[in-house]
Amino acid sequence: MENQNNVTEFILLGLFKSQKVKMTCFIIFLFCYCAIVFGNVIIFITIICSHLIQQPMYYFLCHLSYMDLAYTSTVVPRLLRDLIAKQKYISYNSCMTQLFTSHFLAGVEVFILVSMAFDRYVAICKPLHYMIIVNRQRCNIMLLMAWLVAFWHGIAQMIMVIRLPFCGPNLVDHYICDVKALLKLVCTDTRIPNILVIANTGMVVLVTFLVLVASYIVILYNLRNHTSDARRKALSTCASHVMVVVLFFVPCIATYVPPSNANQNDKEFSMFYTVIAPMMNPLIYTLRNTEMKNAMQKVWLEKLFLIFK
Repeated sequence: MENQNNVTEFILLGLFKSQKVKMTCFIIFLFCYCAIVFGNVIIFITIICSHLIQQPMYYFLCHLSYMDLAYTSTVVPRLLRDLIAKQKYISYNSCMTQLFTSHFLAGVEVFILVSMAFDRYVAICKPLHYMIIVNRQRCNIMLLMAWLVAFWHGIAQMIMVIRLPFCGPNLVDHYICDVKALLKLVCTDTRIPNILVIANTGMVVLVTFLVLVASYIVILYNLRNHTSDARRKALSTCASHVMVVVLFFVPCIATYVPPSNANQNDKEFSMFYTVIAPMMNPLIYTLRNTEMKNAMQKVWLEKLFLIFK
């Protein structure tokens, strides 16, 4: 297909039109972004500086916190800028870069969540073989696979969009360069690209979500043979994982599974996996986790002691 592209920049319409609402949302999202940065940095440093880094679950959680911070940093700063800026232009190249980066980093998060579910499955269902199956080498292999698969997913999304012609208008009904919003501006038949989006993103997140749900059902089934204390600890950990999975995957499914011509609130749904889920992850993993709270107290009290010594 010959790419007859007459568009050199896009205009992001954003979330709201009212200036008063924009200023209110600017304050709210600025607070959310500060909470995301502060919360995920605290978790990252706590795990790195404590014995928790030796445990596979926290090793994955450390990487998840890093990815939360990286992923939101590709979206939220631009959103904050556009909420107060008069001009919301984004160049074609910058738009394609944001498209690739957001799908790439989100893809890494998806596979890290899968790795964490695998870790919990082995820990509960095969406890005697846990240290053999989930060793550091295998953890690194899973993380490497997450980066490689997510990279090819992001590249596939970007190449598909780059090959399509944009002849105008250039008004993107979103606050980021999302693939479904961009397909509405393409001046050619988009039935095949829409099917590819559903297959490459929609069905992937749907199948992954179902696999994760099935794994936690198996975990709950196997917990019946454990002691009450072991069940309580395992349920607390799994409940945290389930909340994170639901916050991330359900909005993704609602965004990418329906066809682009369906009347969907894609912008509203995307707020959950770009802002709300990364902000809630630190709270979910610390408030319900005794080991994490104890490690945070030890690490940060020691740092404060050294500062004021």
